[in-house]
Amino acid sequence: MTPSARIQAAIEILDEVIASARDDGPPADAIVQRYFKTRRYAGSKDRRAVRELAFRAIRRSGERPESGRAAMLGLTDDDPMLLDLFDGSPHGPAFYDAAEDKAAASAVPHWIRSLLSSHVTPGEWPALLERAPLDLRVNIARASRENMVGQFPGSIPTRLSPWGLRLAPDSRIDDHAAFVDGLVEVQDEGSQLIALACQPADSMRILDLCAGAGGKSLALAAAAPGADVIASDTNRARLAQLPGRAGRAGVTIATRLIDGGREAAQLADLEGRCDIVLVDAPCSGSGTWRRNPEGRWRLTRERLDRLVNLQARLLDLAAPLVTPGGALVYATCSIVGAEGADQARNFLGRHSSWKVQDVPFAGGRADGPGRLLTPGHDSTDGFFVARLVKS
Repeated sequence: MTPSARIQAAIEILDEVIASARDDGPPADAIVQRYFKTRRYAGSKDRRAVRELAFRAIRRSGERPESGRAAMLGLTDDDPMLLDLFDGSPHGPAFYDAAEDKAAASAVPHWIRSLLSSHVTPGEWPALLERAPLDLRVNIARASRENMVGQFPGSIPTRLSPWGLRLAPDSRIDDHAAFVDGLVEVQDEGSQLIALACQPADSMRILDLCAGAGGKSLALAAAAPGADVIASDTNRARLAQLPGRAGRAGVTIATRLIDGGREAAQLADLEGRCDIVLVDAPCSGSGTWRRNPEGRWRLTRERLDRLVNLQARLLDLAAPLVTPGGALVYATCSIVGAEGADQARNFLGRHSSWKVQDVPFAGGRADGPGRLLTPGHDSTDGFFVARLVKS
């Protein structure tokens, strides 16, 4: 592919990403993969170059651009030499017209800025879009972090999580023996700290209420092999991934597929019987913008309001399941106050017998009843976590 053809390919990919973000379709990574499946002529260098151009444009624009061309033209403000590639060549983009709109550079959409936690000041915004490292969680039921460091050249122990290793962003581990054998899992350090906040111990019954594909359930089971860990979710496809992952890790996790709207009835047998209930609730994902920068284009105020209402309902659903003296650990991968500190405060206002207990790690900053981890302060994904204890 010529340099101009690479620009045109990036524009076409960006058009698809913009439409997908608007219509809640597949993520940018999937769109890039699909694009090149039907274009076998593109070599590996072409694919890497086009992908890099597309993601540079995505990271640069906090607001959803009007088109892929506008997004790519925006990049020319940072790299003027790119403008020469809008040359009207057969496989390249049309000539640039000075009257055309260029996507403006911004890290955070304007509408959400006032809704962020007060800790996430403009000085922290650039870190929200930096490329994230690859973090691994060592399966401490079967291996030690000290032994695993030597298995991954260039890895370093994570600063806050006692279970983690940090690798460079482009590291590939899919075919590494330690991954294949279930000795490590890919998991951001912040996500590991959420499991740590549960303080799992043998003989506990632990319910991961919104387990998804089970990353935190796996961490809980590895930390406390004698615990009764139950993973539940309403998403069949995601939950179906867990048994295979658990088998590879050598841990036992029960799964429950529950129906949306019938959760209380289907979990009634656990009422008052769970030592820990983890509510890692569906959220805006604003804490993962450095991994999924087009997530900024998907989020709207209406969607955020729906998520906040769902989070409150899940907390109220979880509360009766906790045994007296047990804990409800609430977490969101979000830097939005309404999904974090405000949500935990509102829960305590509705449930006066519950008390706040600090989480057992040093990272983050106090944020209302919980703690907030951010990329700029902690070099993790953005997470709010609160540990709430039932009297």
